[in-house]
Amino acid sequence: MAAVTTASLCPGLGKPRQGHAKLPRSTVCHCLPARRTEEVLNRRDALLGVLFSSAAATSAATLLAPAEAFAETAEVQEGFTAYEDEANKFTIVVPQGWQVGAGEGSGFKNVTAFFPDQDANSSVSVVITGIGPDFTSLKSFGNVDEFAENLVTGLDRSWQRPAGVKAKLLDSRASNGMYYIEYTLQNPGDKRRHIVSAIGMAFNGWYNRLYTITGQYFDDDEESAKYRPAIEKSVKSFKFT
Repeated sequence: MAAVTTASLCPGLGKPRQGHAKLPRSTVCHCLPARRTEEVLNRRDALLGVLFSSAAATSAATLLAPAEAFAETAEVQEGFTAYEDEANKFTIVVPQGWQVGAGEGSGFKNVTAFFPDQDANSSVSVVITGIGPDFTSLKSFGNVDEFAENLVTGLDRSWQRPAGVKAKLLDSRASNGMYYIEYTLQNPGDKRRHIVSAIGMAFNGWYNRLYTITGQYFDDDEESAKYRPAIEKSVKSFKFT
């Protein structure tokens, strides 16, 4: 289980504490009513879906097959193209000439990734995850600051021995029904990966879905960092249709 800030849910588990605790998926506090226990687990699983979205984006450029059929695109600004996914009801602006890949897998419903031929370390991805009907808005996960803190804390492994990936939160804000989060990830001895994300929620007529738009590049790599303006523009351009 990801590292989290924990508070004991029953007297038998001790006093609330701040730290990194390993919580096995099978751990359930039997002092809680069954409905409350299920709610806690559902929220945890949904947050894990967001964490997986970030991990999926890291290798999207190499794992996804080239898409064969897409909605028509239209030029919106020199150097950019507007991509529309009619089935999943969203649009996003991406740099012209970037490749597009799409796929599905367990743990998420759909992923679409955009990436340049010249640099596999830079990409923008849209991951769509099905969530329960009790999640009616992003506030179901807490406010944007709480959400961002949980997300980045869950990714951080710098406290382990030997140390793992270091995650650092840079910024978080809410705007127009979306959460925007900026953070970095760095494995010991590796380059620092810069992540800009937008998170939104929409109902497709059957169930609610969480949309995680993730742009990434390496801060300390000249070839990768040159895509920063285009990646940030792309993430901010995401809209539901």
